[in-house]
Amino acid sequence: MEMKLITAIVKPFTLDDVKTSLEEAGVLGMTVSEVQGYGRQKGHTEVYRGAEYSVEFVPKVRIEVVVDDSVVDKVVDRVVRAARTGKIGDGKVWVTRWRLLCGCARASADLMRCESYREYARAEAKVPDSVGAEEPLRLLGQIA
Repeated sequence: MEMKLITAIVKPFTLDDVKTSLEEAGVLGMTVSEVQGYGRQKGHTEVYRGAEYSVEFVPKVRIEVVVDDSVVDKVVDRVVRAARTGKIGDGKVWVTRWRLLCGCARASADLMRCESYREYARAEAKVPDSVGAEEPLRLLGQIA
């Protein structure tokens, strides 16, 4: 099963719409961070107590979700539709290949089921193929 990380940088006031749209699409979880940046928008000018000053970095929200490759197009479409205002600075969405996803509470069990991680651990620990599957993780300190 191929997984993808979808990252979206959007205007903060669109977060609720994006979240609702993703939940309706069956996305079970997401990570949201407040970030700052600029693109073509190049910041803006504000007035505070009569003084004008330039704000170079524009506040944005970064949304990250990991989904199965089969639903990537659907999820990206929902993010774009929910975040679009039609103005400069609406945001960006990009997709990255995701090699490993495991829950911290059950990391060793999840990692053992992940073929790519077992291969990584075996290579890192320089363990021959004849050694049991858990041994590379034990040598790397991942399990007791």
